[in-house]
Amino acid sequence: MNGNETVQDEMQSERLRWLMFYRVVIVSLILGIAAFIQIRGTESISPTAPYSIYIVIALTYLLSIVYVFIYRRISIIKVNIYMQCVIDIVLITALVYITSGVESIYATLYPLVIIYAALFLDGKGVMLIASICSIMYGVLIDLEFYGIIHPLYGMPHVYSFTPGYVFSRIFTHIASFYVIAVLSSFVVRQEKRMRLLLSERENAFEQLDLLHQSIIESIGSGIMTTDREGTIRSFNTAAEDITGHHFSEIGGTGIDAVFPDIAGTMKQGDRFELHHIHRHDGSGRILGFAAFPLIDPQGDNIGNIFIFQDLTTIRHMEGEVEKSKKLAFIGGMASVLAHELRTPLASIGGSIQLLNKDLRLNETDRKLMNIVLRGKDQLEELANNFLVLARSGSLERSRIEVREIFDDIIESMRFGQEWTDKIEIKQSISGNNDIYGNKTEIRQVFWNVIVNALQSMPDGGTLTINTKGVTKRTGNEYLEVSIADTGCGIAQENLGSVREPFYTTKERGTGLGLVIADKIVEAYEGELKIASTVQRGTRCTILLPRVTEA
Repeated sequence: MNGNETVQDEMQSERLRWLMFYRVVIVSLILGIAAFIQIRGTESISPTAPYSIYIVIALTYLLSIVYVFIYRRISIIKVNIYMQCVIDIVLITALVYITSGVESIYATLYPLVIIYAALFLDGKGVMLIASICSIMYGVLIDLEFYGIIHPLYGMPHVYSFTPGYVFSRIFTHIASFYVIAVLSSFVVRQEKRMRLLLSERENAFEQLDLLHQSIIESIGSGIMTTDREGTIRSFNTAAEDITGHHFSEIGGTGIDAVFPDIAGTMKQGDRFELHHIHRHDGSGRILGFAAFPLIDPQGDNIGNIFIFQDLTTIRHMEGEVEKSKKLAFIGGMASVLAHELRTPLASIGGSIQLLNKDLRLNETDRKLMNIVLRGKDQLEELANNFLVLARSGSLERSRIEVREIFDDIIESMRFGQEWTDKIEIKQSISGNNDIYGNKTEIRQVFWNVIVNALQSMPDGGTLTINTKGVTKRTGNEYLEVSIADTGCGIAQENLGSVREPFYTTKERGTGLGLVIADKIVEAYEGELKIASTVQRGTRCTILLPRVTEA
């Protein structure tokens, strides 16, 4: 049984229950008329007629109760309908018999049976019910006319109707029965056809609406619609994921409740970008918007539709690509420049050292000589940085201990220019701190970060070094190295530039220290994070994968 047949059966059952109800209503109305006639004492019918009506009505009530039990026991609709129609015809015939016979007004109840039969039966079934009505009514009137039975409307009975009148009454009623049967069947067929067509259209619209909703909800871009006043009318699943807002919370509110700066930004054009703070995780995101007018079928503007995407990852990738371009350019020149610089620098350094031994210089000349030596050292450091930048990630790796690297760096730093006696070092190195990498590269990373930390504390401070093992959600194990200082810190507007080549705020800096560290860590598929507060210090967190040689 398909869906349409199931719906039709449910409709037929509902109609059958209403039929039982309306039958009781009609019988109650007849009961009221009979009681009114008896109270008024109308002499057109015999005194026994109202009591006979009461008997028929009581039978109808009783049969209505029986119909309910039969309906629950016999689920076949047609069986119930044929049974009820035949019994109703018999009861109507009895009612006509006891209420004036050929002139009884209750003969008009026959068409009611035909009409409700048309709601349940096909054309043949309705014609059969009309034929039963015709036979029952015709037989009753003929029996009265020939004196075989006597109606209860007069005592003694004198039948005064002519054959022509009786025949016209029979013919008129029978003709009306069949006309009503044909018309009611036609109307019911049209009604069923319209219901079926409407059901198919509703089903088609439901499928179309489901497809529309599926498409909207399956799109990875956020889709939001607003009316002309800027009130949010729809918000798909992707929009909820991107913003962290649920439609149940923001539906019917102004668009400013979700995107406070969108009104001013939209003035830039139909396509624009907007910074948004995710409601749940608080992360800053860059959203790319495309706005279009929402037009109804009449061509009127009824609002706006916004399509937006999370461009944060794309913008980050673009930054990484730009950064890689710069590093690629620097790396291409690094090896050539480094070798070209180191050769003359070695000659200059050796010559100056010989001159410094053999010459007796006054205080002014000695200061000038030291300036030359410092300049030579800076150029050598720049050349070394170029070499590290060019070859990072290309050296052989082995298992190394991070503790040994820090001990060596701190020992070397005590004799460097950045060291002062006012610097305090705190270390908390975990027991399991070995990683698999190249010792020279890892030392370079830690060295560059520590040098920056010491340079930010010229008047002294605390250098804190911590390590611990961490496991990410992916299951990969990392060694987290934290290097923190209590120096001058970095302004928030400069944090995004500290990893750019040659960016520095120091007089003697080259702007390559963090660039080199970041490039080495990136080659190890790790992370380097920087957090800083002005006048309170900086913390560099380095994540290095703890992978084995295998």
